[in-house]
Amino acid sequence: MTGDTPDLADMRRDYATEQGLDVTDLAPAWPDQFQRWFADAVAAGLPEPNAMVLSTADTAGRPSSRTVLLKGVDARGFVFFTNFESRKGGELRANPYAALLFPWHPMMRQIAVRGTVTEVDRVETETYFAGRPRASQVAAWASPQSRVLPDRAALDERYAATERRFPAESAIPAPPHWGGLRVAPETVEFWQGRSGRLHDRLRYRRTEQGEWIIERLAP
Repeated sequence: MTGDTPDLADMRRDYATEQGLDVTDLAPAWPDQFQRWFADAVAAGLPEPNAMVLSTADTAGRPSSRTVLLKGVDARGFVFFTNFESRKGGELRANPYAALLFPWHPMMRQIAVRGTVTEVDRVETETYFAGRPRASQVAAWASPQSRVLPDRAALDERYAATERRFPAESAIPAPPHWGGLRVAPETVEFWQGRSGRLHDRLRYRRTEQGEWIIERLAP
């Protein structure tokens, strides 16, 4: 790939040739392994390490993808927040199954997740919303996400009207159409780039009995 800075090229080469991934390298549970790699991504200075590609599909099976931000992760799954009336919100209501991808390219690493999607507890949504910057709170009320707008002025006017609705001294509640969604994984795959394209792919998979096993996949 052309255009790499020396530091970025060196990082990619180091991770691709020196840091293979074996089952013995993994934590017994996927949440612990995720936290290890996430900490590595933060330490490496990657921009927005919590950015993840969310893929959904409508009832006809037609997929769509977009980048969202991870806001919480534990053994129950991966949490993000969104407008339930957006395209992704509508697709997830109709087909509550999603895929996530953390594309940490400079480190030659990816984490791929597939699982079912449920809404988080409303208290969790309200707690998170209360800690958001005020401008983001206003935007959550003002934007009819994924709908067609006549122009930018229409959006700006909706934002201004929302500011008038909620004076500066008043608290802004979480909109009823906005909240958290949790992807409860059925599989979590850790992908480590290797030289010669013989990459390492190790996957945690939940069995029908509810137990987690680790499998190696061919690259």
